Amino acid sequence: MKHLLNLFYPDLCHSCGLSLVRGERSICVQCIDLIPRTSFHTDRENLVEKVFWGKVELEGATAFAYFNKGGMMQKLLHELKYKGARQVGSRLGELLGAELLNAPTFKQVDIVIPVPLHPKKKRKRGFNQAEMIALGICSTIERPIETNALIRIQHTETQTQRSRFERWDNVGDVFKVKAPKKIEGKCILLVDDVLTTGATIGSCANILLEHTGTKVCIATLATA
Repeated sequence: MKHLLNLFYPDLCHSCGLSLVRGERSICVQCIDLIPRTSFHTDRENLVEKVFWGKVELEGATAFAYFNKGGMMQKLLHELKYKGARQVGSRLGELLGAELLNAPTFKQVDIVIPVPLHPKKKRKRGFNQAEMIALGICSTIERPIETNALIRIQHTETQTQRSRFERWDNVGDVFKVKAPKKIEGKCILLVDDVLTTGATIGSCANILLEHTGTKVCIATLATA
């Protein structure tokens, strides 16, 4: 039945718009090959790690790809966040997870936590895009996802028009650990979609690091 439906309503690549062939999911092989990957997972002094130097004590940090205005990652993330293409997030998460498997820094990860949305925003969007990415990562690295330990307790205004320093100040008391026992003694992989100033995910990391024995790594799909 699925093959018959595909004759009339073919699955299309969310990047180039061409029909997907058997074995392809959400993004065609040609577009996957064109993703502007950073390879930061192989470099302990990469640009993403440097964003957090002096602000957050991390075990490691990486971003899967570069985010360029009008580029492929902007289109894919737009499909994910604003057109409800959840499968794009999980597929890209799988690809990111495959890179983390080959990175010694990330082999110590015990659990994966997506940066939480405020309940109001999650209801409006219908899902948390970071959670979709995290699910894809988990399916590849075979680690459990934890979505209830860390919560967002404040609904902040958009960060777009704020300066780098204002963004860090704006998220200082936004997050809270709801279930400390689930994270104590664990190495946590924090996941989000795009890294700009690092303020949001950095705030999450610092909250988690306040608890006994926790260590944190960071991975995002893209870096601006």
